[in-house]
Amino acid sequence: MKKRVIATMLAGAMVLSMTACGGNADSASTPAPAETESSAADDAAAEPEAEAEPEAEAPAEATGPVELVVTTTFAGEDTNAQNYKDAVAAWEAETGNTVVDTSATADETFKTRVATDFETGSEPDVLFFFNGADSNSFIEAGKVMSIDDIRAVYPDYASNMNDGLIADSLVDGKKYAVPVNGFWEAMFFNAEILEEAGVSKPDGNYTMDQFKEDCEKIKAAGYTPIAAALGNIPHYWWEFAIFNNQSPATHLEIPENVDDANGQAWVAGMNDIKELYELGYFPENTLSATDDETFAMFTEGKAAFLIDGSWKVGGIVGACQSDPEDPSTLDAEKLAKFDVTYVPGKGDRKASDLVGGISSGYFITRKAWEDPEKQAAAVNFVSYMTSDSVVPAFAQHAASALKNAPAVDESEFNALQIKAMEMMAGTTSLTGAVQDLFQGDCRVSTFDGMPEIVTGRVAAEDAVAEGLETYHNQ
Repeated sequence: MKKRVIATMLAGAMVLSMTACGGNADSASTPAPAETESSAADDAAAEPEAEAEPEAEAPAEATGPVELVVTTTFAGEDTNAQNYKDAVAAWEAETGNTVVDTSATADETFKTRVATDFETGSEPDVLFFFNGADSNSFIEAGKVMSIDDIRAVYPDYASNMNDGLIADSLVDGKKYAVPVNGFWEAMFFNAEILEEAGVSKPDGNYTMDQFKEDCEKIKAAGYTPIAAALGNIPHYWWEFAIFNNQSPATHLEIPENVDDANGQAWVAGMNDIKELYELGYFPENTLSATDDETFAMFTEGKAAFLIDGSWKVGGIVGACQSDPEDPSTLDAEKLAKFDVTYVPGKGDRKASDLVGGISSGYFITRKAWEDPEKQAAAVNFVSYMTSDSVVPAFAQHAASALKNAPAVDESEFNALQIKAMEMMAGTTSLTGAVQDLFQGDCRVSTFDGMPEIVTGRVAAEDAVAEGLETYHNQ
């Protein structure tokens, strides 16, 4: 099935382009290994005292079919879970190799599992994972190969990617993870509820003041305005509430302390969430409900707004199918009720300034690289999964780092995906998620502690101060 990529991001801003039709499919073969014999005999003769250049390492060769252990986040309700299974099956059929899939949903438990696997020597051969702070520990330990090191042996590795869009490691500035698809975070809404409440579709100029007015109308119409589990997953509201008190230029600057300008912006963000809670715009059980429960409220037509990521498109579509695993069972009329738009803005952040980026990619572990039976297979696998012919199926309505974006064929997409494309076409910038830099125990006081903040049992300033102190001392 033909798919496409519609976004390219550069230098913290986003430039979107959509092409009309047609596209190139790259070969999925392993990139050519580097030459192992010198061709500079004449130069050597002219400079007899110069040291000879070291020969490039020869690629490893397997003696038979190879079994790779691969861990990714393409699992659960991730919209690309089935795409991943299909691509793996195709690669296995083409190469005769096999994949032992240990993928799982990307949550804090999964991140901890990955870190533990590296610490205990149980890491996979190939890992699709976050390339921000989450990967620091195993990069610092030298447990994964940089793209440059791989290119020293396989010079065409990831050559179809725009290197400028491949994230640098926070540890050493090198590039390790070959990206597939990017992400955005925006606001989904139920158009039927908005219409019944007399609320217009939000646009790129939507403000928090307008949002609160609309939430009041929605509440009066008998619906819950915002689907969110503040006691379980406050992440998206935490992110945008802080962003709304900063700007795209400052959002990724972690405060030095609670008293500086950014620190006060974080405090203001927490208090903005507290205000929405006090106004009764979240579910009555928002402090005890799970994220799955509040998501069900949204898909079942009980709540109007949901801030989440591009990956949630698949979950919403699945909720509109009688069989979540069978696209042919889609209830198109039910799906038509759902739409996606910008998160209401405030101050220097326009609603069309979204959180997003290309934050994940395929790592090849040193364990696989140093295994002569697995090295070439691991390179081949990543090359296949990041080829021009495979990436578009994963990128869909999001973004990629491909140099040559394949064509758009809207007939291949469902209604919500097309709405997402239209929304992204009007996005003015994409800024990374600051919570991806603010990792570990430092988030406990404001993530786990969100119920305490919104109920007033803990002052927002104290919670932010505690988190920042933990961050700067860890």
